[in-house]
Amino acid sequence: MARVYNFSAGPAVLPEPVLQRAAEEMLDWHGSGMSVMEMSHRGKEFIAIHAQAEADLRELLSIPKNYKVLFLQGGAAAQFAVVPMNLLRGKAAADYVYTGQWSKKAISEAKKFCRMNIAASSEDRNFSYAPKQESWKPDPDAAYVHITSNETIGGVEFQWIPDTGAVPLVTDASSHILSRAIDISRFGLIYAGAQKNIGPAGLTIVIVRDDLIGQALPTTPEVFNYKVQADADSMINTPPTYAIYIAGLVFQWLKSLGGLAKMEQVNVAKAALLYDYLDQTEFYHSPVAKDDRSRMNVPFTLRNAGLDAAFLKAAEGSGLTQLKGHRSVGGMRASIYNAMPMEGVEALVGFMRDFERKNG
Repeated sequence: MARVYNFSAGPAVLPEPVLQRAAEEMLDWHGSGMSVMEMSHRGKEFIAIHAQAEADLRELLSIPKNYKVLFLQGGAAAQFAVVPMNLLRGKAAADYVYTGQWSKKAISEAKKFCRMNIAASSEDRNFSYAPKQESWKPDPDAAYVHITSNETIGGVEFQWIPDTGAVPLVTDASSHILSRAIDISRFGLIYAGAQKNIGPAGLTIVIVRDDLIGQALPTTPEVFNYKVQADADSMINTPPTYAIYIAGLVFQWLKSLGGLAKMEQVNVAKAALLYDYLDQTEFYHSPVAKDDRSRMNVPFTLRNAGLDAAFLKAAEGSGLTQLKGHRSVGGMRASIYNAMPMEGVEALVGFMRDFERKNG
């Protein structure tokens, strides 16, 4: 059966070379006589896989030595609570920027642990933009500032890094991590669920500056304590071993392409192809402010919403799947992560042109 172009927001498309290599190594990893799924996380085989994955991630993102890399579980949703557990450090307040569904969920969880200050919000325009920093109203007593740097549902992406001075900047980068090079030193903490741009569901990556760990709330469970996890190489219990292995293969694939600078060039070209078409037609509409459009998640609507079902059915018949928008906003959404080839975006735009010609 031919593979489709999978535009799912997550779990999402993986690079075919990664899937092929994983298939080749399924029964016997490097002559060990075992599948990675069968390995003890304490054995020398998996310890080597884990160490290589961390080394490759550090290389790709140029992660400074004074940052810990944690391979955790629970998804980004767990980090909504884990971040305040670890980063309040004796303070009572935190700043959050409200830009859509995922920042809303992060805010809801953090409220259970601290005084919440909404430093900025884009709710006034239906979460269609990223608020400029000059409009922010931070709390001078905030322990940290939290942003969702790419809203997967709404398709809003910060194309700039906020300057929060001495206050640590925290970001949920789940749906655009590894899509471009970034200056890690501008952040106190970055977290990301893997199932969008890193690997399969089940793995969460946390990159946290050394000085921000070790002061967790006394009630913090060990499994959620960054210091405990860092001291144990993320292995105080059995980690998501197979997900870490696949993530490691993805890191190697990115390196083979030329790293994140090259990946960003490809992503810019893919996004431009789709947005340029959306901008020159009245049949479809992109709701996001041009300066804040996500390169990874592209929501769009049809002028005639009555054609939505026909659009999705015809798209699936053409091998273009998972284009239905999130249930909270409707419309369509094309997630064009790193592993989506340019050919997939070309096929989508070609299909959209044809559908418009037949139904416009």
